[in-house]
Amino acid sequence: MTGPLPPSSSPVPPDADARRAVVRDSLGVALATGTYGVSFGAVSVASGLSVAQTCVLSLVMFTGASQFALVGVVASGGAPLSAAATAWLLGTRNTLYGLRLGPLLGWRGRRRVLAAHLLIDESTAMSVTRPTTAQARLGFLVTGGGIFVLWNLFTLLGAVGGTVLGDPRTFGLDAAVGAAFLALLWPRLSDPLHRAVAVLAAGAALGLVPLTAAGVPVLAAGGVALLAGALAAVRGGAPTDGAAR
Repeated sequence: MTGPLPPSSSPVPPDADARRAVVRDSLGVALATGTYGVSFGAVSVASGLSVAQTCVLSLVMFTGASQFALVGVVASGGAPLSAAATAWLLGTRNTLYGLRLGPLLGWRGRRRVLAAHLLIDESTAMSVTRPTTAQARLGFLVTGGGIFVLWNLFTLLGAVGGTVLGDPRTFGLDAAVGAAFLALLWPRLSDPLHRAVAVLAAGAALGLVPLTAAGVPVLAAGGVALLAGALAAVRGGAPTDGAAR
């Protein structure tokens, strides 16, 4: 007779592994991006806003490029209306994100309204690449929620300690956001078309840096990508599922 069989350990479901990977990647992006809020807090106070005004701006607006643009216009002596218009212009890209994420996430009613406040570059990037709705929602919420908490926390720290810390960009915090985006973009450059679009978009952005306000080069780069996608769809039909992601 054979002895008793040893207890078997149940394998971890693939879905659980995928969810852990989404959470890990999303938290990494949230940490890299959220901590840069200390720079905004310091810059905003140095531009003339109070600590309370700076914190309310991060809570209500919650989109880094628009926030920096607003305080930049204020710091240069621009009118509040001009500052708000500049911030609004840079925030229009979130409308395009919403058009893509609305059907993907599938939320309705109050959930959709609340999710709109977390609709930023990073939460979009961490959800559109997911193969299932559940993973897309997880990536969106962990990234957006994590950045919201950290961005506002570090905005407060930067605003309070701005006069002591000085400009946090001297510590290299401004490179953290770009590094996080490069890490997200790199795996998607395996296709020659994607590489060509990335080079053209980067060239357009770099060419506009000395000529336009902060944030406009990013809009231009996004326009290049949208144009390339539209032309590819016209010439070859609808993109494949892998190309669309």
